[in-house]
Amino acid sequence: MAVTVVFIGKLADLAGEGEREVAAPLTWAGLADSLGAEIAAAVSDDRTKIAMNGEVLADKAALSASDGDEVALLPPVSGG
Repeated sequence: MAVTVVFIGKLADLAGEGEREVAAPLTWAGLADSLGAEIAAAVSDDRTKIAMNGEVLADKAALSASDGDEVALLPPVSGG
């Protein structure tokens, strides 16, 4: 039973991979614990968003992913 965590942009650079399988069920606290300190700090930034199965969550703490779900970590958009 696993959840696919997808890293986008600079988060993929920090993780050293584009995606990772983590044990299900997955909550916000469990996600932060499974990422490692540097990535967890970046994801904790209020500007970083989380999408589950293609839908952006309004509140990261509401994350509740089950087996087969996809969780995407979306870094802040920058540029001009």
